[in-house]
Parts: sequence; C-alpha cells; structure tokens
Amino acid sequence: MALIKSISGIRGTIGGHSGEGLTPKDMVKFCTAYVRLLKQSDKKLKIVIGRDARLSGDMVTKLVSGTLMGAGADVVDLGLSTTPTVEMAVPELDADGGIIITASHNPAQWNALKLLNNKGEFISAEQGETILELCESEDFDYAPIKQIGTYASSDFIDEHIQKILQLPLVDAQAISKANFNIVFDAVCSSGELVIPKLLRALGVKSFESVYGEASGVFPHNPEPLPEHLQDICHKMEKGKFDLGIVVDPDVDRLALVCENGSLFGEEYSLVAIADYVLQHKPGNTVSNLSSTQALKDVTIKRGGEYFASAVGEVNVVKMMKEQNAVIGGEGNGGIIYPELHYGRDALVGIALFLTQLAKTGKSVSALRSQFPTYHISKNKIELEEGINVDHILNEIKEKYKKQEINTTDGVKIIFEGEWVHLRKSNTEPIIRIYAEADSLATADHLANKIIQDIKEIITVRS
Repeated sequence: MALIKSISGIRGTIGGHSGEGLTPKDMVKFCTAYVRLLKQSDKKLKIVIGRDARLSGDMVTKLVSGTLMGAGADVVDLGLSTTPTVEMAVPELDADGGIIITASHNPAQWNALKLLNNKGEFISAEQGETILELCESEDFDYAPIKQIGTYASSDFIDEHIQKILQLPLVDAQAISKANFNIVFDAVCSSGELVIPKLLRALGVKSFESVYGEASGVFPHNPEPLPEHLQDICHKMEKGKFDLGIVVDPDVDRLALVCENGSLFGEEYSLVAIADYVLQHKPGNTVSNLSSTQALKDVTIKRGGEYFASAVGEVNVVKMMKEQNAVIGGEGNGGIIYPELHYGRDALVGIALFLTQLAKTGKSVSALRSQFPTYHISKNKIELEEGINVDHILNEIKEKYKKQEINTTDGVKIIFEGEWVHLRKSNTEPIIRIYAEADSLATADHLANKIIQDIKEIITVRS
C-alpha cells in the first residue's frame, strides 16, 4: 500500500491502513483541511468536483462530497468528467475551488485528490504546505445542521467543447472538409465519452474507439508510453486511418499515432501544436527542464523566446504568466493554451492539431518529419536510505562546472546539442536522470556516464 502526501494533493492505493493507503479517513482529513484553507470569511464556499472513470471513483466522490458538505461547503459535482473540464468549470461557475478525483496515469489501484484554487489552477506550494500542516493537527470543526453544504450535479463538458470551438485558431470547417478517419484510445475512461463529442463538434464524421466504453477497467497500463500503445498502433497499421489519438484517464495528456502506425512521439505533441500556434500568434513558449529541446528550436525559428521551468504543471503555468507565453506545457503530452485556460488540456490539443493537419494537407508522418528529431533516455538510480542527495547533486555540478548549468530544479547540464537533467524524488530515495541527444544511443550513453559518476561519488563518500 502507498500514500503520498504532497503540496499538489494526496494520492495513493485504495484501502489498507490509514496513513499507509488512501483510506476514507485520509480523504476526510485532506478535504477538511482544504476547506479550512479556502475559508477566509463567513461566505459559504462553493467547490466543484469531478472524476475519471476508475473503479474507486464513485466511492471516493461520495466521501469527498459528503465531507465538503459536512465542513459547510456547497458541492457542484460534474460526475464523470476530465481534469481540464473541472479546471474550466471552477471560474465559470464562480466557485472557490475544485477537487479533481483522479490518479491520472497511475494504474487502477490508485486514486488521488488534486486541488484547485478559485481560478481553476492548481494550488500554490505554500497553500499545499498549509494543508499538510492542517492534516497533521487534525483540529477540525464541522458545520451545524443549518450550515451544512448543499449538493448539486452538473455537466460542463459541452461548455468546454463550445469554448474550444470559439478559439480563432480552431477551424471546424477545415477539419470537416478534410474527411479525417480517426481512431482513439481513451483507456476505458472519461475520454470514451468526451472525445466522440469533441470530434463530432469539429465535423469529424468517421472515428472509432479501440476499446469503446468508459468502464474504468483499464485494458493496459494507462500511462501513454510506447510500450502500452501496441493495440492502437496495430489497428492503425491494418486500417485506413489518418490519425490515432491517445489520452490518459483524466484527459490532460495527449499522444498521437501516425497513419502508418508509428508513434508521433509524446514529446512532440506540444512541439507540433506550438509550431502551429506560433505561425499565427508569435510569442514566447515554456516547458519544463525535462522536456525536449525541439520546442526551443521551433520557438526560435518562429521568432519567439523559449523558457524552461521547474518540473510540475504549477511551475510551468507560473513561468508562462511571467513570460507572457502564448503556449506551453510538458513533454508528457501536456498542452497548456492560455487563450482557453491555464491547465494541461488534451481536448484543445486535439482541436488545434486537427486544424493544423487539415490546413497543411500533409499526412501525420509528413508533418512529424519537419521537426527536429531528438531522443530522450529516462532513467533513475535508487539510493540507500540516509544518502545525502543534495551532496551528490553538488558534486555533479562541480564536476561539470565548465558546462552551462541550470539549477532551477535539480541540476541540468547543457552540452552542445545535448543535455542531462538530474532531479531528486520528493517521496523516494531516488535520483531521476533524463538525457536528450540526436540519437537514443547517445542519450543512453550520456545518462549512463552520469549514473557512473554518481556511483563513484557514493563509493568515495562511503
């Protein structure tokens, strides 16, 4: 069993002992602390909630809504929805906050509570710390009978889609004329309901799902990585499809499949869509330090400036606002288009990409070929308890001090056309090591060189 409390929310495996798994007691404590954080006056709070389709979702939703009501907050439940839909609904419904019940790409035994502020954006690190402190104190008061919250169910998916259609860079007429034939993998979660609605609204008449229903029983590991996407790739190879679309359970990550069954590359969802946006609206872009440098390349080519943030959506959004970025996101397929809202949104990504595809008249593979090709090697090294990770990172920084170094989030060493990024985990004795180069072999070699450096540092210290 696992329970991870962080500044961005609480996630864990369902069941087990309190404090070791994600149990009802843990959820009640966390939701109560969240209400305490939001409660700044006598005004009654309104909180929007929504969930993905995983099997524990209904149970968690009932616990969360009951706790919020018991703490005196009115609840608007969007039911089976998406993360970006909940994010957009919070300000539109004039709510004080929101809770998304999803463990995103984690396997079926996991669930999580992700917390939003009144703008529909993830709460700040400082607010997260306050919630964790309140959870530890357990000094909670609940509402008397006349002050308990109300419950209302609602649906915001149609409004979300309509706002996407109203974007100037989304052209449903061009998409309709292109007569695309599309297949999608929504891993039997919320996307099974939402993507057909979106495609119909965009004028796509021919589409089908690999799996077909929002049962919540994931047919494969729900993280949209190459090793988990064989079914849709095989279907693309055998059929006459123009595009394959893959989303994770809460529909905030987007991966694409070319017409020949090859993967577009999760890192390149953002790159391609950013290139389209920058052609029509020049400006700056932002992604995190572990994302491909291809975004920097296309940004400079289009006359903008690229900025790298610390890893984490809240950090990307913060820098996007500071640098007035026209688009940004994360290399895991997270598209953040501020003209719609400041949150990762696979639905707006689909609409923008289909518009780009329709207007270029190119195949997906031909579109992919016009971008620089880099390869990322993702690794981690597990450390024994008690090892000073900060010391190791400082030693690496000193060893490579002649190179360009970025210490915004761990240590990123930038070589000519290559980079390696080291970050310590906040929850495990692990250092994550990502390296990028123009070939996977070179990226692997670079990552392994750093791993060997770390092992030598540990040996000398011991």
